Amino acid sequence: MSAKAAAQVEIKHEVGLHARPSVKFTKLAKTFAADVEVALAPEGPWFDAKSIVKVMAAKAPKGTVLHLRASGEGADSAVKALVALVERDFDEVAEGEAHVRTA
Repeated sequence: MSAKAAAQVEIKHEVGLHARPSVKFTKLAKTFAADVEVALAPEGPWFDAKSIVKVMAAKAPKGTVLHLRASGEGADSAVKALVALVERDFDEVAEGEAHVRTA
């Protein structure tokens, strides 16, 4: 029987799952052999978490609960890593800090 895992996590990033977070999300998903899917509702529709086009098309704003599921080798690790990435705000610094200029 194939390993399976599932979880949900709320997006707290100020602008949601936009370009940079989507790239980080899909890049991380691709590091796992497991099939990883994501949905904006528990009943779906589900889409491939390794597809940047599909993840960006979701246009998930701040406050959206992402539903994750994975199957196959490393399923549990994949889901845990993706949840952790979302919980860490996609490893992005606060908007104000990102635009500090030195003159």
